[in-house]
Amino acid sequence: MTTPTTTATATATATATAGGGRGRARAAGSLVTLGALLAASLTALATTPATAAPALLSQGKAATASSTEGPFTPNAAVDGDLTGSRWASQWSDAQWFQVDLGERADLSRAVLTWEAAYGKAYDIQLSDNGTDWRTVKSVTSGDGGTDDLTLSGTGRYVRLQGVTRGTGYGYSLWEFQVYGTPAGQPPAPGGAVRVTGGQGDWQLTVGGQPYTVKGVTWGPAIADAGRYMPDVKTMGVNTIRTWGTDGGTKPLLDAAAANGIRVINGFWLQPGGGPGSGGCVNYVTDTAYKNSMLTAFAQWAETYKSHPATLMWNVGNESVLGLQNCYGGTELEAQRNAYTGFVNDVAKKIHTIDPDHPVTSTDAWTGAWPYYQRNAPDLDLYAMNAYGDICGVRQDWEEGGYTKPYIITETGPAGEWETPKDANGVAEEPTDVQKAEGYTRAWNCVTGHQGVALGATVFHYGTEHDFGGVWFNLLPDGLRRLSYYAVKKAYKGSTTGDNTPPVIGNMSVTPSGAAPAGGEFTVRADVRDPDGDPVTTRIFLSGNYANGDKRLVEAAYRRNADGSFAVTAPEKLGVWKVYVQAEDGHGNAGIEAKSVRVVAPPVAGTNLALGRPTTASSAQASYGDCPCPPERATDGNAGTRWASDWSDPQWIRVDLGSARSFSRLQLVWDPAYARAYEVQVSDDGTNWRTVHTTTDGNGDVDTIEASATARYVRLQLTARGTGWGYSLYEFGVYA
Repeated sequence: MTTPTTTATATATATATAGGGRGRARAAGSLVTLGALLAASLTALATTPATAAPALLSQGKAATASSTEGPFTPNAAVDGDLTGSRWASQWSDAQWFQVDLGERADLSRAVLTWEAAYGKAYDIQLSDNGTDWRTVKSVTSGDGGTDDLTLSGTGRYVRLQGVTRGTGYGYSLWEFQVYGTPAGQPPAPGGAVRVTGGQGDWQLTVGGQPYTVKGVTWGPAIADAGRYMPDVKTMGVNTIRTWGTDGGTKPLLDAAAANGIRVINGFWLQPGGGPGSGGCVNYVTDTAYKNSMLTAFAQWAETYKSHPATLMWNVGNESVLGLQNCYGGTELEAQRNAYTGFVNDVAKKIHTIDPDHPVTSTDAWTGAWPYYQRNAPDLDLYAMNAYGDICGVRQDWEEGGYTKPYIITETGPAGEWETPKDANGVAEEPTDVQKAEGYTRAWNCVTGHQGVALGATVFHYGTEHDFGGVWFNLLPDGLRRLSYYAVKKAYKGSTTGDNTPPVIGNMSVTPSGAAPAGGEFTVRADVRDPDGDPVTTRIFLSGNYANGDKRLVEAAYRRNADGSFAVTAPEKLGVWKVYVQAEDGHGNAGIEAKSVRVVAPPVAGTNLALGRPTTASSAQASYGDCPCPPERATDGNAGTRWASDWSDPQWIRVDLGSARSFSRLQLVWDPAYARAYEVQVSDDGTNWRTVHTTTDGNGDVDTIEASATARYVRLQLTARGTGWGYSLYEFGVYA
């Protein structure tokens, strides 16, 4: 359920239809109550062990700089003299100052005491070797004086990299103080990672020590890795998973290593992402594609095999399942066998380059495992993406008689493809409480399969604030959810002392099935904060089901006296998602979602066109839901439509039976709308007069004030708004 990029952003895929194994169809388990989850999240299950107090590590250590002004040498900024001696640079931007701590350390704080020549913008960077640097803190609005900065990262060398000076002089520091605790030596390059043990009693080891994968899938941009990786570490995460590995991956690996985190390096193969995505490749005949991928994967395995963050290699994502979108019958079987055989070729090649890191391959259907068992014996372990059906993976493994362990590479609450439909026909999104319970349940299922399941990377450490991001992300828009704390508790055993998010209950939308376009509907929700924090509540809309736009856009709304919200409905007809987002001011948010169907607004008066004879210049006989004859535009059914040929001009007219007086029309367009048209009337069906002209139509619903008395009413359609023809759900003429 991801895209083939190094830092992929994933979306849900459809239910597997292939037989022979469990797909994405098992129902989610029972859900704990709101009170039970909250009580669990706020109760300490373990005590955090005491750690050594941070010490001043920089004083008296060797310091260097990009430049020096006169006698103001770098060592003067680490001599402990806060006002008597200083370092000063030349008078230009992009100067640097660095100190060698003598050994790697877990760093917690840096204090910069500026002379009058201060840095307005600068980065604090870390390095293990004095050559490769990673940014752990950026300051963009420094104002001189003393900057006391919180750090999170590990390194031997600490650098101030100047970006913008605050004065016309250079940079000048009275003192540069770095605090932390010694961290010992970095992991051995290419440190041996092994799958050890035997049938039903396997274990993953790193450097000979037991290692359970406690992970998240990685969503932020690589450029933001230094910003987010300390938070990942705070959650108790020891592993992140990616879907692609290439020349841009190194900063992500560096940031992970700086925080003691390992990486499952992914390699993308088509058709990745399971049902509905990824493109098609012929694995039986396309040797050029296979050779190209094998060469690229070998290159990056060689490049990153010795990186201290590398944990294992993961070849492909949901492709055995996804091949059903490209092939069928015996050809599908041949492709699945060829694909898994190619995965084995990749595994063998990687093993010749890097014998110290295991190789796996991910799918989203346990029916893929027989293919791997038959065709990919060189895999060290299997990998599976499973959500609401996570506990069924163990059952399928046991029933399948497999002889290799596995890891879970995506899991979490039930996905869109697994939940029941609501009254508007769209998937019911679990509540925040249910999602948090889904992560807890998933982790319990993984750890419950001892000796076989070697851990999991849960989906998804992402910040996207859109349809999929709200469904799955632990921190959409950078805001931590109940799910974030459920994962933290699973990995660390406790969330004691954390300020937790607001909780939303009893959300409702009225009317949920018939909100008038451009009118108002009402949203109600009970919001409470476990910590008693003041809460700010906002309303968002997503047109994912109406127009395919997955973004969340803040709605136009007002707060009613009873605490409910009057929300302005979109003009676009169809089903929309409505989100209540409650923020506590501490970086936490509760988010709940329901659907609303936006319909054409009611029109006062009698529809004179209803059921009357209707003709048109053309009509589609077959395409999609057609035939679409003209009379369907005047049948009063918002689910049927007239559709014309794909050309200009076209017309549709209704015979009212006799001369009738009317004052308005309502046109309910299909997405194939008219950009320009005229409303014409006639007494005899031959001689026409124009009563309304539009040249900037935008589709959806046009309510037109046009008073006339006539027997015939015609729409003369002169310019289409799309590449299709013209299409109307309803053509109403109102007295």
